[in-house]
Amino acid sequence: RRPPRSTLFPYTTLFRSMNNKNKGFTLIELLVVIAIIGILASVVLASLNSARKKGADAAVKANLSNIRPQAEIVYDNASPNSYAVVCTDSTVIKALASIKSASGATPICNNSSSAWAASSILKSVSGKNWCVDSTGISAERSSALGSATVCPAS
Repeated sequence: RRPPRSTLFPYTTLFRSMNNKNKGFTLIELLVVIAIIGILASVVLASLNSARKKGADAAVKANLSNIRPQAEIVYDNASPNSYAVVCTDSTVIKALASIKSASGATPICNNSSSAWAASSILKSVSGKNWCVDSTGISAERSSALGSATVCPAS
């Protein structure tokens, strides 16, 4: 005669009793998991917001830097050579529109026959502007360009 199954496999009764319990998670367990997911999601969203602002700043800087070679083309094509129409050049106007789209603020572009400058606020650094001009400056400034054709000293 064969011994009872429970003596051959002593753990089967344990597993059988575990399987008979109600399956699923308690309400508390579900609430804890949802709270943890919510906290992690808020941390990720805060990081994304910072990255988004830095990306907008990179777009502003790139577009302002792209104005410089176009300004030199405008200067070379003018007779006599002049920067007088840099800010009204169609390529520069497109770059300024892209800057406005990225920064959310209207960029400043000033020109005269001998110089030009363009500036826009930065999103990630409050109160700071990025400025480029015909002297070769491409830098962050704390004061706005105003009506000058050269970037401010600070």
